[in-house]
Amino acid sequence: MFMPELPSLIVARLVEAALLEDLGRAGDITSQATIAPGTTTDARLIARNKGILAGSPLATAAFHLAGPGLSVTCHLKDGDALAPGDEIAHISGEARTLLTAERTALNFLGRMSGIATLTRAYAQAIAHTRAAIVCTRKTTPGLRVVEKYAVRCGGGRNHRFGLDDAILIKDNHIAVAGGIRPALRRAKAFAGHLVAIEIEVDRLDQLVEALDEGVTAILLDNMSLSDMREAVRLTNGRAVLEASGNVTLHTVAAIAETGVDLISSGALTHSAPNFDVGLDIAL
Repeated sequence: MFMPELPSLIVARLVEAALLEDLGRAGDITSQATIAPGTTTDARLIARNKGILAGSPLATAAFHLAGPGLSVTCHLKDGDALAPGDEIAHISGEARTLLTAERTALNFLGRMSGIATLTRAYAQAIAHTRAAIVCTRKTTPGLRVVEKYAVRCGGGRNHRFGLDDAILIKDNHIAVAGGIRPALRRAKAFAGHLVAIEIEVDRLDQLVEALDEGVTAILLDNMSLSDMREAVRLTNGRAVLEASGNVTLHTVAAIAETGVDLISSGALTHSAPNFDVGLDIAL
């Protein structure tokens, strides 16, 4: 499987915004006050925990965009496993610039690697099944593209990126539209031939109704394990089945063993612990 890539333009814009937020109106006054111009140094990005690396293109961009005079050598790539003490990258050059970029680089690495690490734990928990773990739109505003990238680095898959790339008919849409059938019929009349349509159901009779209408995918919302197994039997490959609700590391394997195709979890992005990465100056 090919590893995902982040377009350089997206990386540059996100990192630039983060640096501008940190630099404020006067720049890094601490480094200006304590370090003489032209001072050079060497530093290492070090993993403090066990996990999965993600976000190295953003960290590298932070060091390059903060100012001239830094060289960055990455020893590991996104998707690689990390152990405590592993050197992720070596940075050398202008000390003021290095320290100005430090927190922005570490913030991106910690956030992205945390997501990748949690995703890998979910993916490994269901590796013995046919199911895949997928993320949701429950992401940090403005950072969705990189958080979903981190999910892929961890071995997960992406659900839709936004409201515009697929039709997902949820319970509130169904309620306002007047039911499963009218919602699906209107969606089919509206959608182009390349737009996937998924509908959420929480009962087996709704599932049967959706299958009778025909649909690309069906989201099984907070169903019991027995109902999910019956949903798999009733569907018999006619639609992609996605399970959602009450998905934790303790429950995900049992959900996957029902035979569903996908398991979606907002926790991959909204509840991933920060991964501990440090920057150590080589003295």
